[in-house]
Amino acid sequence: MSPFRLARRVFVALLLLVLGTGPAHGQRIAKYGADFLAGGVDARALGMGGAYVSLADEVSAGYWNPAGLSHLTYPEISYMHVERFAGAVSFDYGAVALPVTEQSTVGISAFRSGVNDIVNTLDAWNPDRGTPIGSYESRITRFSAADWALFVNYSRRLNDRLTVGVNFKGVHRSIGDFADAWGYSMDVAAQYRTGPYRFGVVIRDVSTMLQSWSVNPDAFEVNCTNPVDEEPFEACINPETDSVYTSNASRYQAVFSQEIPSGGTALVLPVARLGSGAVWPVGDGHQLTVGLDVDVAVDGQRAFVPNIGDVSFHPRLGTAFSYKGVAELRAGLQRLQYGENIGLDLTPSVGAGLDLQQVSVDFSFGDFAGLTAQDLGYSYRISAQLRLEQPGLKRGGDE
Repeated sequence: MSPFRLARRVFVALLLLVLGTGPAHGQRIAKYGADFLAGGVDARALGMGGAYVSLADEVSAGYWNPAGLSHLTYPEISYMHVERFAGAVSFDYGAVALPVTEQSTVGISAFRSGVNDIVNTLDAWNPDRGTPIGSYESRITRFSAADWALFVNYSRRLNDRLTVGVNFKGVHRSIGDFADAWGYSMDVAAQYRTGPYRFGVVIRDVSTMLQSWSVNPDAFEVNCTNPVDEEPFEACINPETDSVYTSNASRYQAVFSQEIPSGGTALVLPVARLGSGAVWPVGDGHQLTVGLDVDVAVDGQRAFVPNIGDVSFHPRLGTAFSYKGVAELRAGLQRLQYGENIGLDLTPSVGAGLDLQQVSVDFSFGDFAGLTAQDLGYSYRISAQLRLEQPGLKRGGDE
């Protein structure tokens, strides 16, 4: 298959994956509605396999468990950039959190996942010959498919052991000028601490996220004029009227033998994330941290994860050893899958970090795609956090 034909098929497949294979009727369950957020953030948490629901107590808690923001003492800022799927997908995350009273903390978390330089060949194809037209390079355009999310976080301490939190979040998804969607929902969360033990729960999309897709038919304009002789291509001529199809929809269907994808609505169902963990002092100033999380989802993924009917369970396990609060080593299992063709698939992750007074730098390494997609490579994650330990910024006032 030629690269040109492959690029065109990738473009069409991308649209059909997001919008569905045909006209939308009513609402459907969005299998990939918010998956760009599922990979997680913060290299420390990812080095521990993402087992962080009960342990999150810094700015990244805005993603993992907003109730954990109540453990901040000073304002914090975080950033992470990741290249996923062998560099095909870029992911950026930034967050800021600010203690505002003795009991309350607010924060904002922003996310972008994008595929850039996607080839649009609608204006460079000869439908009569099934090949690119002459000098097609100058007729090719490129676009990006991007997913954006914004979380507004609020956390409140109820007592010395219990904190609660909420995320109000919006999602915007776009495929160039061809289609876009908006979705809104909220998460609710809690954390409980007793001695060295930690417990946490997050109900993601508790309100159910409704994503409304709209399609711009004008963006699907097909070239129906042969630039060699300025005559219309035969594929664009209506055999009943012997004239060129006038609408984009008719031209697109005649050339590609399929309709322009239509808009619709999709539902992202709630997911319960349950977490437990412990933090133990070890020796002289060292610390051992362990975490175990389980996501409970009604997603029907029976073949790939532990399940009871349509209810699936996604376990994650992580551990970390901190040397005098300065250097830390981490390891975890970020995914457990089982399938008849692949057997048991345990996806490990490892990481390390340095805490240099007000700045923390963390690194993690793991297989983002799992054994079912070995050719997509591995992911390196590097993140940085800044704690603004300045007079007047400490929770409760000056030191």
